[in-house]
Amino acid sequence: MRTPATTTSTSPSGPKSLTRPSSPTSGKALRWPAAAAACAAAVALVAGCGTDTTAGVVPEGWGTLKTSAVTVAHPPAFTPQGAGERSTYNAAAATLAEGGKDVGMITVQLDFTNADSVEEAAIGAEAGIALGSTLGKQRKIEVAGPEGRTEARRIDFEFTEKGSRIKGVIVAGLDSARKSYAVRVDAAKGRLGDGDLTKIIDSITLK
Repeated sequence: MRTPATTTSTSPSGPKSLTRPSSPTSGKALRWPAAAAACAAAVALVAGCGTDTTAGVVPEGWGTLKTSAVTVAHPPAFTPQGAGERSTYNAAAATLAEGGKDVGMITVQLDFTNADSVEEAAIGAEAGIALGSTLGKQRKIEVAGPEGRTEARRIDFEFTEKGSRIKGVIVAGLDSARKSYAVRVDAAKGRLGDGDLTKIIDSITLK
């Protein structure tokens, strides 16, 4: 698994076991995720529950990665990286360590490519996925925003690194200022359950 890095047209764009890309254009990885009662009990990132009451909510005991445009929750086992630890191309990042090696990573990138649409932002995000990866089709999803639900794209992919199969997901779109953003989750298979992955994605909130 590598520290996410993405190709960008405006500026150069994990885990300790991840190889940090030599340049943002290396193409190796993205530079660089209930009912009303349950909603009331949870710590919401936006006012109200919206149409999908699981979106925009931080699960109990989880932490958050906060940027100027996007916020995303992370499981308690993930450790946020400080500005001096993460790639300069990541606005926020958190890693999951096991046996002294990082086996999972969540990153947030902002304004990583010029895009006039959600589709263009997703295409830009795909450009950072390692060559040879198994790439799934883009899927339309919605994330929480200041004025309700906002369209985004989900991209699923897998690749092998140092003998480990890595499962990755990118959620990309345009933030409230119409700038591109990408939330990426990479984890060695078996290290992050589907339920937690869903909660991460559901927690993505645009400011």
